[in-house]
Amino acid sequence: MGWTDEKVAKLKELWGKGSTASQIAEIIGGISRNAVIGKAHRLNLSAKIKTRTATSNQSFENSLEQKSFKGRKLRKSKFKSLIIERDFEPENPKQLEQLDENSCKWPIGHPNEKSFYFCGRSSLKDFSYCKLHLLYAYQPKGKKEEVHEKEEVAEFIEKKISSV
Repeated sequence: MGWTDEKVAKLKELWGKGSTASQIAEIIGGISRNAVIGKAHRLNLSAKIKTRTATSNQSFENSLEQKSFKGRKLRKSKFKSLIIERDFEPENPKQLEQLDENSCKWPIGHPNEKSFYFCGRSSLKDFSYCKLHLLYAYQPKGKKEEVHEKEEVAEFIEKKISSV
């Protein structure tokens, strides 16, 4: 479908009246909403007027901040509950074929090495990892810490406890 002069004129007219791209596509016929938006953009037609007023926009931003704060608080408390429990079950090394939906899928080593395996501990519901590996995988924003040695895990957990 090509844009004829008549269709372009109709697009400009309807766009100027404030019709939506979907409405314009339906009126012109044979074109999609996205085609209308693309053509309007190429014609440098003015952007649509925002429907939110300044006051409603302000209240919208405030509600977003409140939701964000609640989300951070909830996430932080979930994370803290993981850290408080320090007794982690021992690793249960498994090969890829041995993994099931309740196994921790945290890789140990490099896949090209013969000693490569997966953690194999019991994973938490709705997660692929055990409690310990969740501490590595899901860290609070801005709090990432590098831990490479297994001996550093206790120190890592202590840092997490003090930071939360």
